[in-house]
Amino acid sequence: MVSAEDKLAKRILARKKHDKLKKKDKLLWNFQNKIILFALILFILGVVTWTLLWLFIVQAENKDALYFVGLFRVTNIEFLPEYRQKESKEFLSMAQTVQHVMNLVYTTSSFSKFYKQSTVSEVSNNNNGGLLIHFWIVFVVPQAKGQVLCEDCVAAILKDSIQTSIINRTSVGSLQGLAVDMDSIVLSAGLRSDYWSTTGTGTNCMYDLYADQLHEHFPLDTQATSEGTICYFKLIASVGHLVRLSIVSLQIEADNCITDSLTIYDSLMPIKDKILYRACEPADSLVSLVSTNNLMLVIFKAAQVKEQKEFHGYFEVITQERCGKAIVTKEETGYEGRITSPYYPSYYPPKCLCAWNFQTPQKSLGIALKFHNYTISEKNIKGCERGWWKINEHMYCGYYVDHQTVFHVTSSAVSVELQCSSKVSEKPLLVEYGSYNIDQRIPCTNHTFKCRNNICIRKQYARCDGTVDCVDGSDESSCSCGSSKISNLIPRIVGGSNTEEGEWPWQVSLHFVGAAYCGASVISKEWLVSAAHCFQGGKLADPRAWRAHLGMQMQGRAKFVSAVRRIVVHEYYNSRNYDYDIALLQLSTPWPDTMGHLIHPICLPPYSHKARSGDKCWITGWGQKQEADDEGSAVLQKAEIEIIDQTLCHSTYGIITARMFCAGLSSGKRDGCKGDSGGPLSCQSNGDGKWFLTGIVSWGYGCGRPNFPGVYTRVSNFAPWIHKYVPSVL
Repeated sequence: MVSAEDKLAKRILARKKHDKLKKKDKLLWNFQNKIILFALILFILGVVTWTLLWLFIVQAENKDALYFVGLFRVTNIEFLPEYRQKESKEFLSMAQTVQHVMNLVYTTSSFSKFYKQSTVSEVSNNNNGGLLIHFWIVFVVPQAKGQVLCEDCVAAILKDSIQTSIINRTSVGSLQGLAVDMDSIVLSAGLRSDYWSTTGTGTNCMYDLYADQLHEHFPLDTQATSEGTICYFKLIASVGHLVRLSIVSLQIEADNCITDSLTIYDSLMPIKDKILYRACEPADSLVSLVSTNNLMLVIFKAAQVKEQKEFHGYFEVITQERCGKAIVTKEETGYEGRITSPYYPSYYPPKCLCAWNFQTPQKSLGIALKFHNYTISEKNIKGCERGWWKINEHMYCGYYVDHQTVFHVTSSAVSVELQCSSKVSEKPLLVEYGSYNIDQRIPCTNHTFKCRNNICIRKQYARCDGTVDCVDGSDESSCSCGSSKISNLIPRIVGGSNTEEGEWPWQVSLHFVGAAYCGASVISKEWLVSAAHCFQGGKLADPRAWRAHLGMQMQGRAKFVSAVRRIVVHEYYNSRNYDYDIALLQLSTPWPDTMGHLIHPICLPPYSHKARSGDKCWITGWGQKQEADDEGSAVLQKAEIEIIDQTLCHSTYGIITARMFCAGLSSGKRDGCKGDSGGPLSCQSNGDGKWFLTGIVSWGYGCGRPNFPGVYTRVSNFAPWIHKYVPSVL
């Protein structure tokens, strides 16, 4: 019995001990689970926290960060070579000083809650002395308030801060020990990619190139990779010299600089107001550009490579040139020398000033200036967009054209000044000069042309050759235009009818990549007028994709076809409402005189011309015959319509501007349609029977709908604009 009880007691004790251990293990397990669970919760909270921080801080900064790039000149500190080294204590000390100043300026401004930081990218020397500071300013702004940070607003804060510290009314302000030249401050909006690249973290294609050997060629070559490329070349010449960049070849996609471009800046940073030149299409001919200081930045951008994209060029250090001199002409008449723009044959830089003083040996001799591919006209109230000329106190604006023009000054002493553009580089200028007889330029012979003022010029066939040779313009006045093979057209149209060959000799069909796309009108031997909206878009703006078919009645049977050399879209064209819907096209090959019976220019109406309500005019084109048609007409169509009262036109569409007018019929039926855009609305003068280009097919609601006439560009409003590019046209 005892042994049985002992066994039972031991068994009970063992069970109790087992239960106790089991309970202890259970408690230990629960504790471990709690630790694991707690650690897991902490981990999840950490991940969530970092995710939120990344989303709301990092992402917000990238999404809403606005970057501004600029420069100014510090006048009271001399340049040290160590400033070129970004790791040197001299550069870091100057950068910290400037950044402290910028922080002080913007943290006390109205934009303080948006301001993030300022970064100094470059400290360089310059030809004006002192230091040039290139910097970035970064703001972080909610998207809804991004527009409040305009370029002018950000620049004004900096300028005002310096202005308030100006001492003794000088042009230099003192701010925290930095004497900043007020006139040197430039600031513009920048790109995020440029910010990261120029501050040293965004690209591995960055070159800092310094040169001091005169006229030695330093090559610049780069090729796009399969992922796309952006390369920066910072070019610095020794103080007192300039940088000349020569573009040898450029292979990029022609897309209006949307993805591919080569941009040259007159600074070490991509500041918009410092752009010297921008190329948006391939170039094989040599172009060279000159800086205004000893600095230049070249940026080559190319998107993903479908074909070979590359840039080849070189830069050199050149000396500064003085432009202008005193010239005493010879007693013999005729051209004896030439004057050129600065650094000819390079593009001449902005802000240059040239002065030439001519003196003839006799009072009876004046000065003749023959401009190559250039012309000048009297300055108007708008001023000159790209520099101006001053000739004996009279002001003129200059324009590039495709022929020579001659300007005569009826004085023996002539002062000529050229004030270059303040913004961009311009194509080189070549001007021949010489004396001419004020009373009679040269003896009138069989090999000369007599102008209306009885003065002869040395050109036998000067009449209507597209070049203004007479000072009174009489050699190009009253030239034949607007004459049609059929002068008395009979209204016999319902909607539209076929034309006869040669009936509308100024009508042109413009083909884009081989297909008829728009219409145009011949206005000279090599210039056409069309609508701006025909050339909107990256590919449509490329002249190489267009062909002009002239002297054509039936599609595919043109008597003359030319490539397009140049497309000039009006600078104020508005794609939203088609205002200023006009463009000029220059042919690569002028149409020959032997085609005169089938190709002929239409006259341009003068600026004073007013299209009157009720006037009958004709619309022509190869466009669709009906709104629902899918294809255009094979044979050139014509339709007579009438000009609609401007008040009625405005009440119909509501967005009619002074550059537009309506024409059609109240019943509809006769109208232009798709494919007719850019074509002429031709009106015949009651007096001499000449035809005038009164309108250009622009836009409208549908085709031939009742009470919805077509809307046309009013050509007379653009007479001065057209003459700027084609001075010889009537």
